[in-house]
Amino acid sequence: MPLLEISGLFSKEILGGFQLQQINFTQHVFENIAIIGETGSGKSTLLKTIAGLIQPLQGEIFFNEKKVKGPDWQLVPGEKGIAYLSQHFELRHNYKMQDLLQLTNEFSVTETKELFALCKVDTLLNRNSKELSGGEKQRLALAKLLLTKPQLLILDEPFSNLDLIHKSILKKVIADVCKQYAITCILTSHDPTDVLPWANKIIVMQHGKIIQQDTAQAIYHQPINEYTAALLGSYNISNGKIARPKELQIDNENGIAAKVVDVRYLGLYWELDVEYSAIIFTSYSKLEHQIGQEIMITKNSFTNSIHI
Repeated sequence: MPLLEISGLFSKEILGGFQLQQINFTQHVFENIAIIGETGSGKSTLLKTIAGLIQPLQGEIFFNEKKVKGPDWQLVPGEKGIAYLSQHFELRHNYKMQDLLQLTNEFSVTETKELFALCKVDTLLNRNSKELSGGEKQRLALAKLLLTKPQLLILDEPFSNLDLIHKSILKKVIADVCKQYAITCILTSHDPTDVLPWANKIIVMQHGKIIQQDTAQAIYHQPINEYTAALLGSYNISNGKIARPKELQIDNENGIAAKVVDVRYLGLYWELDVEYSAIIFTSYSKLEHQIGQEIMITKNSFTNSIHI
């Protein structure tokens, strides 16, 4: 049986976003699901509804075969076994972290020490929230939730306010705690590098609806439309056919002539805008090129689809 099962879910409009409409999906134990979509597409509303923090208008959510009731049916909103972490840290002010974390602690002393070390917060316990960086706050907020022993961890854009160093630390912490405590995750992010290496399944939302759900590889290589393609990085389109930049490779032996019109250095490779048949396409190269340089690009089914 699925850990999480959602069927026919509708919700009211929340904070200027779109109303959820006919949401259906399942999640199995240890299946990492990423939910992506533009701002206001309904991602956060969906996550909060799953966590029992927003009451749906229609439809059902089952967690461990038990119906999630929502805030209209219980005094304290939230579902036991589900932890929701927002991007806003949500740590009380004027508390020492040691005291704050003990408020919801269901662990033994030994287990607590192990958890704090795993979350890399064991050296932060004598500080209050005003003395912490954004990354430190996020890890402490995560540790606080983990002390309730959840089975499902919902992460609502957890990396959006973090620099690259703290983002990398938090990613490692999340991977470690999920493995250590057998936790299943749902995550939202606007960054493809957060989603593609991590997700077993990606759900794409637009205007409150799910428009595509599949494996990360399938969503990346066979997006249903330009909107989905754009959410996961650069793409090219010709006559309705979508291709990723790596599918338009430089081929000096068997290629077709094109001209470099823009160059961007991205560390491990260069991203090139090339002009072919009066159309601009994006390609990748491990070698530096100059604007105006003539190159040869792969002759394949994508370039053949262009009407010259």
